[in-house]
Amino acid sequence: MVLQVENSPFTEQQVKLLNELLPNLTDNQKIWLNGYLSAPQAVAAQATAVLEGLQQVSKPKTITATILYASQTGNSQKLAECFGAELAQNQVDVNVASMSDFKPKDLKKLDNLFIIASTHGEGEAPDNAIGFYDFLHSKRAPKLDQLNYAVLALGDSSYEFFCKTGADFDQRLSELGATAIAPRVDCDVDYEDDAAAWLTTVQQALLKQSSQTEVATQTVTAPAPTSTYNKKNPFQAEILEKINLNMDGSNKETYHIELSLEGSGLTFEPGDSLGIIPQNDPALAAQLVEVLGFDATTQVTVQDTTVTVLEALTNTLEITVVSKPLVQKLAAFTKTDITPILEGDFHAYSYGRDLIDFVTEYGPFDWTPQQFVEQLRAIPHRLYSIASSYTANPDEVHLTIGKVAYEANGRARTGVTSGQVAERLEIGDTVSIFTKENPNFKLPQDADTPIIMIGAGTGVAPFRSFVEERAETGAEGKSWLFFGDQCFVYDFLYQVEWLNYLQDGTLTKMDVAFSRDQAQKIYVQHRLLEHAQEVYEWLQQGAVIYVCGDEKAMAKDVHEALLQIIEQQGNISREEAVETLVQYQQQKRYQRDVY
Repeated sequence: MVLQVENSPFTEQQVKLLNELLPNLTDNQKIWLNGYLSAPQAVAAQATAVLEGLQQVSKPKTITATILYASQTGNSQKLAECFGAELAQNQVDVNVASMSDFKPKDLKKLDNLFIIASTHGEGEAPDNAIGFYDFLHSKRAPKLDQLNYAVLALGDSSYEFFCKTGADFDQRLSELGATAIAPRVDCDVDYEDDAAAWLTTVQQALLKQSSQTEVATQTVTAPAPTSTYNKKNPFQAEILEKINLNMDGSNKETYHIELSLEGSGLTFEPGDSLGIIPQNDPALAAQLVEVLGFDATTQVTVQDTTVTVLEALTNTLEITVVSKPLVQKLAAFTKTDITPILEGDFHAYSYGRDLIDFVTEYGPFDWTPQQFVEQLRAIPHRLYSIASSYTANPDEVHLTIGKVAYEANGRARTGVTSGQVAERLEIGDTVSIFTKENPNFKLPQDADTPIIMIGAGTGVAPFRSFVEERAETGAEGKSWLFFGDQCFVYDFLYQVEWLNYLQDGTLTKMDVAFSRDQAQKIYVQHRLLEHAQEVYEWLQQGAVIYVCGDEKAMAKDVHEALLQIIEQQGNISREEAVETLVQYQQQKRYQRDVY
């Protein structure tokens, strides 16, 4: 029986409470309550107190949670936002924030903290997490005995310091006295399934803090995409154009690629990336099969599909990287002692080596083709900064891809994707792609805001999309491009386009640095320092700084140059200059897309 508000003396809230209580009463309890409520008025007053108490008991405990993300390219941010939306649907008072926007002193006020952290570069925290990371690992960090937490770490197992940022957060929170309500999960490049499992585990543990008797068990999902194509279901894009941007005589091969998006529904913004799911060099896969002593036609099952071992190693599985997790798995199949490389300088050993090198050095191995392929991970996608504006070219996407080629251990090597693009793909062929949003590398919302763009080599790609977008939309803000490469004659990528943009005013200024054109090498950071006063004036006018390119060398040196400019031109201390750049990052006035 369900009590209705109509024709009853009870309020809507009282009816709700009674309907929650009555179905759970036994017959004896109902009889007792009936007699109790039939008592004199003096006793009836006590019944009111019972109902008021019932209301207090029935009201679920309010759960609060904070989700902080450390994200360089947006993966952690998207997961955090999706997780926050799921918790909100379960009546959790949730706050989702970038670590750069969170005040570390507020940690003492939190009951539940969930960290979703990517690892950048060689085990470093992403730009938006540096301040929070440094605070948490400093002597100023408070005791956090009141805090429940959980950590999801994103990374790439081909790097030596796999998921190090997440692991560091996990260890430090534990040291500060916080309690983990779920084990940390370390995710590789294909993180979706592991992340979903972690999110569900954490959600269940969190909601147990409530007096709710029923907890939703929905799987955390991303917002509905605008296209049916994604990383798991890539679009087969036709190559419309392929041009080597370097002139004859250059040490480099840099390809401008134009791909058709017609019929895909894929969209993007300046600053976003395009993911390519590549294939291995068939000749390299065949050589590996031969070294292993397998019959190339042997059938194996990979990702629920039966193919030949040669097809699996060509189209599906990674064979060009020797990572520590992989070596640890392969060690079980050989009697050769692999301990020295695992306990030694693994980075030095693995640099430039592929699976052919490893199995040649540490064989023979006792395995079947099926056992071998089960140890390998899928070929990771590669992300490339988009070099075109969707507004200007809605049915196309352009890329700038430099061919990676080198020799190691007596064999010529090429990059998986760049080698495929340079050597095996031509106009009319198709390539598997998907778009990837990068919320941390975006043009300012105010089109009048000045921008300073700093890129070397293929790092100029996103700035082509920036300038093309501003030309298409008629943005009037000043723009200044610093571009560097090896030789003016051979390596001035998109030279004619930049000159046209300078002529029509879309690009306000451009300074170039060609390192090999003189005895003493000149790089983009040197050009910045040469124009220190004017760069500082632009910064005082609210300019946004963008840096794209190599993290270890160029981006590091540019960062140092910017610190010098701010310190010297602003007549402030080094510490104040560092804090100024941190503030620029927090205000999204200093954005980096580095790799």
